[in-house]
Amino acid sequence: MVEQEAGVVVGRRERKKQATRAALSAAALRLSLRHGVENVTVEQIAGEADIALRTFFNYFSSKEEAVVATLSAAAEQLIAEFRARPPEETVLAAFREAVLTVMDASDAGGRDHIRALRLVRTTPSLVPYELAVLAAQEQALAEAITERIAPPSAGVASWDAGLDEGESVYPIVCAGAVLSALRVVLDRWSRQAGETGLSPDIAVLRRRFDAAIAELAAGLDRPGHTPSEPDPIPA
Repeated sequence: MVEQEAGVVVGRRERKKQATRAALSAAALRLSLRHGVENVTVEQIAGEADIALRTFFNYFSSKEEAVVATLSAAAEQLIAEFRARPPEETVLAAFREAVLTVMDASDAGGRDHIRALRLVRTTPSLVPYELAVLAAQEQALAEAITERIAPPSAGVASWDAGLDEGESVYPIVCAGAVLSALRVVLDRWSRQAGETGLSPDIAVLRRRFDAAIAELAAGLDRPGHTPSEPDPIPA
């Protein structure tokens, strides 16, 4: 049997692998939130997920990678949703709708994503793994943007493959800009929700992200501040 997922056919074997990976990642995050990453072992993670220890290393090289896999899964889902948007949508419109689609999926996975973000902010050992996820997401989004804006008859390669002098770097610049905007909004939103002790309000997140996208769409250039002329000194 196969299932359709964001336009991709997923077979039974692949679904089983995805489930195993998700179980290990969820266990790693759960234990790390409870005890702290430094106090958790891969043996404990495998036991929590009820999966053999040797199987753990088929999916992850370390406990840190397993914890951050929650962010990796969210990043992959966002790219898949972006690729699935109608081809006539502009890049920013497609990205906005993809993000809102992921936001609206307010399930356990979405809550785990927010918990993982907060954990990374307080655990320096996780930062290099998060940066690796972000770099891969930026590259994948740049390639998806290239596909969206390329003429249908053009062959689409990696955005930086054989880049000639003067050729547009729009895909990677755009990918970096929109993902940075999303990260800023998510960080501020989750931090403020944590400070108040309240559950994050998804409606607030949507409004702030819409505002950020509107800023990008309007253009980032602004005139410099011109100092006002000082009042003349009376004679």
